[in-house]
Amino acid sequence: MDKSALIRSVIAQLEADLALQTAAALGSRAEATDEESKAEDKYDMRSQSAAYLAQGQARLATEISAALKAWNALVLRDFGPADAIAAGALVTLEAKGRVSAYLFGPHSGGLEARDGAETATVVTPASPLGRQLLGRRQGDAVQIADRLGPVVHLVTRVS
Repeated sequence: MDKSALIRSVIAQLEADLALQTAAALGSRAEATDEESKAEDKYDMRSQSAAYLAQGQARLATEISAALKAWNALVLRDFGPADAIAAGALVTLEAKGRVSAYLFGPHSGGLEARDGAETATVVTPASPLGRQLLGRRQGDAVQIADRLGPVVHLVTRVS
């Protein structure tokens, strides 16, 4: 997997999300301030509901913008087998014959980063898996709980 392509994929997803949320916030703001939304009686809450929606969408757009800045500021470096896992590492875990790829990032955990047909899940230090991976090296084991109980995963590659 090409780590720089995965990072570009994350940035592209965040840019698309930011554009969508910004447009939604502006649309809700326009609805809240529109003459048509003026309350007809004391029980009419259309404009107030639209204002609350616009506020929430604007807050989400701000969070996405912060995530985008964090990803754009990420310094891309190569990790070797002896290097500790940190932001920017591409980590491969293996358990019970199943291989999973994770991109250790500064923000936006859970996103699926794509490089063609291959995918890696973004994990951050704030997540349970991220806390376990932080500082580990190739060959170390981490324990991840799934629906059947804890499973030990071996860190097979860090790049």
